[in-house]
Amino acid sequence: MIARRLAGFGTTIFTEKTRLAVEHGAINLAQGFPDFDGPDFVKEAAIAAIRDGRGQYARMTGIPEIHDALSAKYRRDYGLDYRVGEELTVTSGATEAIFAAILGVCDPGDGIVLFEPYYDSYKASVVMAGGVPSFVTLEAPQWSYDPASLVDAVTERTRAILLNTPHNPTGKVFSDDELEAIARLCVERDLVCITDEVYEHMVYEGRHVPMATLPGMRERTITISSFGKTFSLTGWKIGWAAAPRHLSAAVRAAHQFITFATATPLQHAAACALSAGPEYYDRLLAGYRERRDYLVGELARIGFGVRAPAGAYYVCADFRRFSFEDDVAFCKHLIEDVGVAAIPPSAFYDRPGKGRGYVRFAFCKKLETLEAAVGRLEKLCG
Repeated sequence: MIARRLAGFGTTIFTEKTRLAVEHGAINLAQGFPDFDGPDFVKEAAIAAIRDGRGQYARMTGIPEIHDALSAKYRRDYGLDYRVGEELTVTSGATEAIFAAILGVCDPGDGIVLFEPYYDSYKASVVMAGGVPSFVTLEAPQWSYDPASLVDAVTERTRAILLNTPHNPTGKVFSDDELEAIARLCVERDLVCITDEVYEHMVYEGRHVPMATLPGMRERTITISSFGKTFSLTGWKIGWAAAPRHLSAAVRAAHQFITFATATPLQHAAACALSAGPEYYDRLLAGYRERRDYLVGELARIGFGVRAPAGAYYVCADFRRFSFEDDVAFCKHLIEDVGVAAIPPSAFYDRPGKGRGYVRFAFCKKLETLEAAVGRLEKLCG
């Protein structure tokens, strides 16, 4: 028997589509993990830590070395100063950090505002914490939202706004004006902002602006990011939350009873990775830009309605010219008849009808993988 608060969520769409991709021999452009390996210097650092006997529990908040590396990163990249030992918490991936942040700040009955489409753990985390989600829709194809709808979503019981930029699944990078409007609302209504910034180093148009850099926001923002996306080692599950002391205490109060601590040797390797210079990030961005441009161009040629995403590593494409109106049915057709796995975005909406006409492809794959997938997708032109 499954508890009622979980019964409606089922198995995550990522697990389901990856299973079906394996079952049908489909190329997996569904789940957002690279099919290439991370940097050798990071892997060697993990091996060295294992050989050095660093196999016992890490400090609950994260080893000192990764605190030092994260503090230096935020100061270097964004001019943000986070105190080592007090304002940084290492978690088992960003997904755990999100759950711990919501559990830490949300009492039963409190409201959390989500932008839809949303990463599917967001709503589940709110519900498991006893919170009440409300939704602001990013409207295709520009993925913009009505500022009045955000104001309307905030009630007397609202505790926090959860923001994801760069955005999964749309690739939207929230503009300065949008971020400033959200910040003003947080300050006026005394709200916490929980920000998921795991794609912070994958911005192709514009720039990434952490919410914590805006006036009045450092003291009310929990900034969440992760090592796995940036260093192409998603299975290592090293995430973190950066927040002022009082909000870090809330995250830690939950984190200590969820996982307590994250794999010690992998933390040492992540600390090494975070010391990488700008040339690493330049190569990362150039490689993903090439993949983005290739996939967007080929999808448009095949007949999808598609806009180049400004960030992250996903493309949301309109497939309705192929005589399908339902994204779930279209993704089933793609896996079983075309041989390519993708994600139906309606899984990321409280109102699924909003996402029925789109399909999400991940381009965090080798170029030859994308080329093979395009070769199969050309069947749609017949």
